[in-house]
Order: sequence, then C-alpha cells, then structure tokens
Amino acid sequence: MSDRLFLRLAPDGSLHWLAAGAARAEVGVPPAAVLARAGEVVVLVPGTEVLLTEVTLTARNRAQLLKAVPYAVEDLLLAPVENLHFAVATPHEGRVGVAVVARDTLARWLDQLAAAGIAADVVLPDTLALPVEPATAALLLEAERATLRPATWSALACSLAELPGVLAELAPLPALSVHDCRAAPRLALSTAVAAYRERAGDALAWLAAGLGPAPLNLLDGAFASSRRRRNDGARWWRRAALLAAGVAALAVFALAAQVWQLSRAVKRVDAAAREAVQAALPELDAGVFDRLTPLQLVQSRLGRSDGAGAGGALAVLERIGPVLASSPSQVQLRALDYRNGVLELSLHAPDVNALDLVRERIGMLPGCKAELTAANPGADGIDGRVRVDAAAGKAAAP
Repeated sequence: MSDRLFLRLAPDGSLHWLAAGAARAEVGVPPAAVLARAGEVVVLVPGTEVLLTEVTLTARNRAQLLKAVPYAVEDLLLAPVENLHFAVATPHEGRVGVAVVARDTLARWLDQLAAAGIAADVVLPDTLALPVEPATAALLLEAERATLRPATWSALACSLAELPGVLAELAPLPALSVHDCRAAPRLALSTAVAAYRERAGDALAWLAAGLGPAPLNLLDGAFASSRRRRNDGARWWRRAALLAAGVAALAVFALAAQVWQLSRAVKRVDAAAREAVQAALPELDAGVFDRLTPLQLVQSRLGRSDGAGAGGALAVLERIGPVLASSPSQVQLRALDYRNGVLELSLHAPDVNALDLVRERIGMLPGCKAELTAANPGADGIDGRVRVDAAAGKAAAP
C-alpha cells in the first residue's frame, strides 16, 4: 500500500516513523499532516514482549478460534490467561499462527500512541516484520539489539551481548541471512551465514520495504475496537471531492472544446460574410475590413441617407415591414435592392393580383410610392418586382 505510514516503538519507549517509500526513518511523532494523509498506520512494537507460536486448531468461525486459542497454548504461558491478550492469523491448512502479549503492555502502548495523537490500524510485533526466506533464518542487527526469525511463527529478540548464547541454544539453525544496520565492523557469528549485508542502512526502512500484508494484528478480539477509525467519512468525502474535481475538469475541458469549436464557426461565418460583402460592394478597399466588421459595413451602407430621410433603407424597411408580414403566406420576399433612395423588392406570388395587392398596400403608406415593374410567370406562380420610392412619395405628399 503506497500510502502506508510505519511507526516503531522501541523497548525504551522512543518512537520512529517512516512514510512509505522514504529511505530513512524520522525520530519522534509524525506531523499531523503526515498522519492525516496516511491510508494505513502500521505500528511495530517490541517483539521481546510478544510470544509467537503456531497451533493446530479447527474452528467454524473466528470468534470460536479466539476462544479456543488460549487453552491450546496454555502450556507455553507464564501468566494467567485472563491477563493476556491473544491475536490469531488466518488459518492455513489447519495451522494457526498466534501472538500473545500482556493486556497491560498492549494497553500501555496504545495509551502512549493516543497521547501522541496516533491511532493505529495495525499493531504488529517487529519480529514478524523480518522477511521469511526459504532455508534461511533472518537476523537483524542494530546498535544494541538482535532480532532473529528462524521460521514463520518463531522469532525472538535479545541484546547483542546475548546473541552468541542464544544462537548456541537454538542450534542447529538454518544458515543466517544477516541484515546489519550498524556502522561497526562485521559481527563474528558461530552459525553458518548464507548472506551478510553490512552497513545496511535504516532498520525501519528495511522492515517496511519487505512487509506486505500484516500476518496478524494485535488489535484483535477485545482490542479490535481500538483500531483506528479511518475517518471513512472524510476519506469518502476526499474521494468524492476528487471525483467532483475530475468531473469539473472534464466539464471545463468540454466547455473549452465547445468554445473553440464555436470560435472556429464564428471565424468561418465572418469569412463568409466578408466574402459576401466584398462581392456585393466591390468598390470597398480591403483595408476597410481592418476597421469595420462586415455587419458594420452593411449597416453603414443601408443606413446611409440617400434622400430617403435619415434612416435610409432601414427606415423604409421599417415602414413597409408590417405590410410584408401581413401579406398572404403565398407571397414570399426573395431579394431586395436599395439604391439612390429607391428600394426594389423581388417577390414571388401565386398570381398577379397578389403582387398588385402588395403594391397597393405599400402605396397607401404615408410617404411611399409603389410601382409594379415586372411580373413574369414561373413554374409555380409569378415572380415580380415592386419598386418603392419613399423619397418621391414624401416629396409628393401635401
């Protein structure tokens, strides 16, 4: 797990911590920000205080297993069962790994962690963090301490001074795989050595790097409630916030893409409008488009005063617009042309009478003179032209 945080309680009560992937442990209590980021807090406690063993047991469920274990290992215990705490591993082929620790000792560790603002997910004897290698016994050497794990559920810790006697008592042992974190010269050992890594660096970093899923958790049974409340609500809120941020980023990206597409569409429309205006007004200099948009050029031309009042073509269209809008739906405006104060409409109607009705209604408007100048038969009606002279109409008006 990449967001694991490892802590190690030494026998003297000192605390070291290491974020996953770091090369060296820090001394003391982790900063609050580090604790908050941790996905799992794993605390290694002194293996000298924890008995490890393995028993053969059959139980239908974990609750039954926890009840049966104390009696299965009773012969190995020096203290009354009621004063001890038992944690069990997942059974494998009928064999069950067991860790036994004094209740008061485990409670003292948890109180120390709580006083430092630390709530653990996993509490594990450091002896179980040593790697298990085929046909070898793992040996960790530190400044004043040696930790030996000759088998999966067999481990012990002692001082360096006691190590030769311990090795002699345990003989024969598998060849040792030694990880020496001391800066001192290589330690002479009477047992066969398969590998010896001198000046191997930080012990907690080595233990953390080799530790996969915890083989068991001392926060088991009666102490299971002491497991860190992982602040699942906050974690889910963080995940929801990340998801929301991702959705928002996608929305922004989609909006940006849409804006880009619309921008390209606007540029295409502007280019088409410019071409249309250039075709309609060939006398315009190309440089004029640097100052005015096609729309502004058309508005300036249509709105120019050409003897038809200050409004020009726009004013005439404003006056005759209601007539065109109220004409029968069969009468369609196909085109218009405005020059020298005269607006010429190209209309399509079902017959000449419909065209003449439009002309008559426009001519009835104050200040407008309308004349039907063309009426040509078409495939489905009449194509005609009506000339509207608002200036002449105004001049003739009393």
